[in-house]
Amino acid sequence: MSLSGFVQWLADTPWSVQLHESLFGYPLLESVHVLTLCIFVGMSVLLDLRLLNITLRRVPVSELFERLAPWLFGGFAIMMVTGVLLFFAIPIRSYHSIWFRGKLILLVLAGLNAWTFHGTIWKHVREWDTAPISPARARFAGAASLILWAGIIVFGRMIAYNWFDCDLHQSAFIVWAAGCPAGPQ
Repeated sequence: MSLSGFVQWLADTPWSVQLHESLFGYPLLESVHVLTLCIFVGMSVLLDLRLLNITLRRVPVSELFERLAPWLFGGFAIMMVTGVLLFFAIPIRSYHSIWFRGKLILLVLAGLNAWTFHGTIWKHVREWDTAPISPARARFAGAASLILWAGIIVFGRMIAYNWFDCDLHQSAFIVWAAGCPAGPQ
Protein backbone atom coordinates (compact mmCIF):
# COMPACT_ATOMS: atom_id res chain seq x y z
CA MET A 1 0.00 0.00 0.00
CA SER A 2 1.36 3.41 -0.93
CA LEU A 3 1.43 6.32 1.48
CA SER A 4 -1.35 7.95 -0.53
CA GLY A 5 -3.38 4.75 -0.29
CA PHE A 6 -2.79 4.57 3.45
CA VAL A 7 -3.97 8.16 3.88
CA GLN A 8 -7.11 7.38 1.84
CA TRP A 9 -7.76 4.28 3.96
CA LEU A 10 -7.27 6.36 7.12
CA ALA A 11 -9.75 8.98 5.89
CA ASP A 12 -12.34 6.27 5.29
CA THR A 13 -12.16 4.81 8.80
CA PRO A 14 -15.30 5.48 10.85
CA TRP A 15 -13.27 7.08 13.63
CA SER A 16 -11.67 9.59 11.25
CA VAL A 17 -15.03 10.46 9.73
CA GLN A 18 -16.65 10.85 13.15
CA LEU A 19 -13.84 13.06 14.43
CA HIS A 20 -13.89 15.27 11.33
CA GLU A 21 -17.67 15.63 11.33
CA SER A 22 -18.04 16.05 15.08
CA LEU A 23 -19.74 19.25 16.11
CA PHE A 24 -17.54 19.70 19.19
CA GLY A 25 -14.79 17.07 18.97
CA TYR A 26 -12.66 18.57 16.22
CA PRO A 27 -12.88 22.19 17.46
CA LEU A 28 -12.08 21.13 21.03
CA LEU A 29 -9.17 19.02 19.84
CA GLU A 30 -7.83 21.91 17.81
CA SER A 31 -8.24 24.24 20.79
CA VAL A 32 -6.32 21.89 23.09
CA HIS A 33 -3.61 21.61 20.42
CA VAL A 34 -3.23 25.40 20.22
CA LEU A 35 -3.34 25.89 24.01
CA THR A 36 -0.66 23.28 24.65
CA LEU A 37 1.37 24.76 21.80
CA CYS A 38 1.21 28.06 23.70
CA ILE A 39 2.41 26.38 26.88
CA PHE A 40 5.24 24.51 25.18
CA VAL A 41 6.42 27.38 23.01
CA GLY A 42 6.08 29.89 25.85
CA MET A 43 8.35 27.83 28.09
CA SER A 44 10.69 27.10 25.20
CA VAL A 45 11.00 30.81 24.40
CA LEU A 46 12.01 31.53 28.01
CA LEU A 47 14.74 28.90 27.82
CA ASP A 48 15.89 30.03 24.37
CA LEU A 49 16.07 33.68 25.46
CA ARG A 50 18.16 32.62 28.45
CA LEU A 51 20.49 30.69 26.13
CA LEU A 52 20.78 33.89 24.07
CA ASN A 53 21.57 35.88 27.25
CA ILE A 54 18.62 38.18 26.62
CA THR A 55 16.71 37.52 29.83
CA LEU A 56 17.00 35.78 33.21
CA ARG A 57 20.80 36.06 33.08
CA ARG A 58 21.17 35.57 36.82
CA VAL A 59 19.27 32.29 36.75
CA PRO A 60 21.44 29.24 36.04
CA VAL A 61 20.38 27.57 32.80
CA SER A 62 20.08 24.17 34.49
CA GLU A 63 17.80 25.58 37.19
CA LEU A 64 15.59 27.27 34.62
CA PHE A 65 15.36 24.05 32.63
CA GLU A 66 14.46 22.03 35.73
CA ARG A 67 11.65 24.45 36.54
CA LEU A 68 10.33 24.57 32.98
CA ALA A 69 10.78 20.88 32.13
CA PRO A 70 7.40 19.63 33.40
CA TRP A 71 5.62 22.31 31.37
CA LEU A 72 7.83 21.75 28.33
CA PHE A 73 7.42 17.98 28.29
CA GLY A 74 3.75 18.00 29.30
CA GLY A 75 2.84 20.64 26.74
CA PHE A 76 4.86 18.90 24.04
CA ALA A 77 3.31 15.49 24.73
CA ILE A 78 -0.28 16.76 24.62
CA MET A 79 0.49 18.96 21.62
CA MET A 80 1.89 15.97 19.69
CA VAL A 81 -1.01 13.66 20.57
CA THR A 82 -3.58 16.27 19.56
CA GLY A 83 -1.60 17.03 16.40
CA VAL A 84 -1.68 13.37 15.37
CA LEU A 85 -5.42 13.27 16.07
CA LEU A 86 -5.94 16.41 13.98
CA PHE A 87 -4.11 14.71 11.12
CA PHE A 88 -6.26 11.63 11.67
CA ALA A 89 -9.40 13.77 11.32
CA ILE A 90 -8.42 15.19 7.91
CA PRO A 91 -5.62 13.00 6.57
CA ILE A 92 -6.05 13.54 2.83
CA ARG A 93 -6.17 17.33 3.00
CA SER A 94 -3.26 17.36 5.45
CA TYR A 95 -1.21 14.93 3.36
CA HIS A 96 -1.59 17.13 0.28
CA SER A 97 -0.98 20.41 2.12
CA ILE A 98 2.31 22.09 1.31
CA TRP A 99 2.03 23.89 4.65
CA PHE A 100 1.60 20.60 6.51
CA ARG A 101 4.61 19.10 4.73
CA GLY A 102 6.67 22.19 5.53
CA LYS A 103 5.56 22.03 9.15
CA LEU A 104 6.69 18.41 9.38
CA ILE A 105 10.09 19.32 7.95
CA LEU A 106 10.44 22.16 10.47
CA LEU A 107 9.36 19.82 13.30
CA VAL A 108 12.07 17.35 12.31
CA LEU A 109 14.65 20.17 12.20
CA ALA A 110 13.49 21.44 15.63
CA GLY A 111 13.80 17.91 16.99
CA LEU A 112 17.30 17.55 15.54
CA ASN A 113 18.24 20.92 17.03
CA ALA A 114 17.04 19.87 20.50
CA TRP A 115 18.61 16.41 20.19
CA THR A 116 21.96 17.86 19.09
CA PHE A 117 21.87 20.49 21.85
CA HIS A 118 21.09 17.99 24.59
CA GLY A 119 23.53 15.45 23.19
CA THR A 120 26.48 17.85 23.01
CA ILE A 121 26.63 21.24 24.72
CA TRP A 122 24.06 20.40 27.42
CA LYS A 123 26.32 17.62 28.71
CA HIS A 124 28.71 20.36 29.87
CA VAL A 125 26.07 22.77 31.21
CA ARG A 126 27.65 22.84 34.69
CA GLU A 127 30.74 24.47 33.13
CA TRP A 128 28.80 27.39 31.63
CA ASP A 129 25.60 27.33 33.70
CA THR A 130 26.13 30.73 35.32
CA ALA A 131 28.50 32.26 32.76
CA PRO A 132 27.59 35.81 31.70
CA ILE A 133 27.58 34.66 28.07
CA SER A 134 26.43 31.22 26.96
CA PRO A 135 28.69 29.28 24.59
CA ALA A 136 28.21 29.99 20.89
CA ARG A 137 26.67 26.55 20.28
CA ALA A 138 24.11 27.13 23.04
CA ARG A 139 23.24 30.53 21.58
CA PHE A 140 22.94 28.98 18.13
CA ALA A 141 20.61 26.27 19.46
CA GLY A 142 18.46 28.90 21.18
CA ALA A 143 18.24 31.08 18.07
CA ALA A 144 17.53 28.07 15.84
CA SER A 145 14.79 26.94 18.21
CA LEU A 146 13.11 30.36 18.15
CA ILE A 147 13.22 30.53 14.35
CA LEU A 148 12.07 26.95 13.83
CA TRP A 149 9.15 27.19 16.26
CA ALA A 150 8.06 30.49 14.75
CA GLY A 151 8.04 28.75 11.36
CA ILE A 152 6.15 25.75 12.76
CA ILE A 153 3.47 28.05 14.14
CA VAL A 154 3.11 30.00 10.89
CA PHE A 155 3.05 26.86 8.72
CA GLY A 156 0.58 25.22 11.12
CA ARG A 157 -1.73 28.20 10.91
CA MET A 158 -1.52 28.27 7.12
CA ILE A 159 -2.73 24.65 6.86
CA ALA A 160 -6.28 25.99 7.24
CA TYR A 161 -6.06 27.87 3.94
CA ASN A 162 -6.54 26.19 0.57
CA TRP A 163 -4.23 28.23 -1.63
CA PHE A 164 -2.48 25.08 -2.81
CA ASP A 165 -5.20 22.43 -2.62
CA CYS A 166 -5.05 19.68 -5.22
CA ASP A 167 -8.50 20.54 -6.60
CA LEU A 168 -7.24 23.93 -7.81
CA HIS A 169 -5.28 24.59 -10.99
CA GLN A 170 -1.68 24.83 -9.81
CA SER A 171 1.79 24.97 -11.30
CA ALA A 172 3.65 21.70 -11.89
CA PHE A 173 5.89 22.49 -8.90
CA ILE A 174 2.91 22.89 -6.54
CA VAL A 175 1.33 19.68 -7.86
CA TRP A 176 4.62 17.88 -7.21
CA ALA A 177 5.28 19.49 -3.79
CA ALA A 178 1.77 18.75 -2.53
CA GLY A 179 1.91 15.17 -3.82
CA CYS A 180 -1.24 15.75 -5.85
CA PRO A 181 -2.35 13.27 -8.46
CA ALA A 182 -1.45 14.72 -11.87
CA GLY A 183 -3.40 17.96 -12.10
CA PRO A 184 -6.69 19.06 -10.51
CA GLN A 185 -9.19 16.39 -9.53
